[in-house]
Amino acid sequence: MSVRTVDYHTAGEPFRIVTGLAIPGGSVPARREALRLAQVDPGAPGRDVEELRQLLCREPRGHADMYGGFIVPANDAAASAGGVDGKPSADDGGVDARSPAGDGTGHFGVLFWHNDGYSTACGHGTIALGAWAVHSGLVPAPDTGTTEVRIDVPSGRVAALVDTEAGRVSAVTFRNVPSRVVELAVPAGDAVVDLAYSGALYAVLDTAALGLAVEPSDLPELIRAGRRIKAALPGRDLYGVIFCDRRVADPAGVRQRNVTIFADGQVDRSPCGSGTSAVLALLHADGTLPEGATLRHGSIVGTEFLGRVVGEGPDGVVTEITGMAYRTGESVFDLDPADPLGTGFVLR
Repeated sequence: MSVRTVDYHTAGEPFRIVTGLAIPGGSVPARREALRLAQVDPGAPGRDVEELRQLLCREPRGHADMYGGFIVPANDAAASAGGVDGKPSADDGGVDARSPAGDGTGHFGVLFWHNDGYSTACGHGTIALGAWAVHSGLVPAPDTGTTEVRIDVPSGRVAALVDTEAGRVSAVTFRNVPSRVVELAVPAGDAVVDLAYSGALYAVLDTAALGLAVEPSDLPELIRAGRRIKAALPGRDLYGVIFCDRRVADPAGVRQRNVTIFADGQVDRSPCGSGTSAVLALLHADGTLPEGATLRHGSIVGTEFLGRVVGEGPDGVVTEITGMAYRTGESVFDLDPADPLGTGFVLR
């Protein structure tokens, strides 16, 4: 097994990009379900791709907090003979018409992966993919201006609005699927959380309620608390737990810090893109953040996203999150068939 990757980080959170894979399924959601089946059935189609996820995500080639994406054709690639390889998809469906990025043919799709499998949404990954699409020339961009990169993800169609200045990417804005409040004040073991959907379901709470803070020194206990809360809501299909603190008024809106614990105790180093959309939906619903005001959302490592509610519809609020992604390298990973560790291991 040998695979080439291009790596980025968005506000400190890794994103490892892989292209050129054959993954069964006629749409992005169908391909995700095929790989989820391959996780539990070694004989299922797509098992080779699932083993590739393990190879890239586990030690010694990755780590418990590694994140990445497999690039696939857009859902409507069959109609345009498009897709990332210029090959049509077998999909006979369209994109979600409710998506704020629903106009125009998709440029490509992506299957997001992490230490526990395959997620439905990823804002930091979308920001990285926007930068990658322009850097690689996959989506042409002017020397100075804004280019929309349309990406199909399992939760719908999203967009990366890539700003360029003098030939360089200067910022990327993630426009998400509609986000909404699901339920408030939900008991979850020793915590009470608010639930919001933003392409994935998040539980949001203030760290002060648990006597903790969004600081590296409290991270082990935050990971344990995140796992407890997720285990306490088994029927909710909860993706992540967002711990927020230090909310203060800002001249443009609100400023706060957060850390998101998702998947199997995985820690987001960035302020979490889709998680920021969930927080925006909650802040908008309670009147803290009106439409157009800015949330300065800080991370546990000190990086920041700028989030805004830019519209509202029957399915929730439309959010935009601005950040930046930087290329960190390109690698070729191999698996020696004699290696007794195989696709690797995870210590945490």
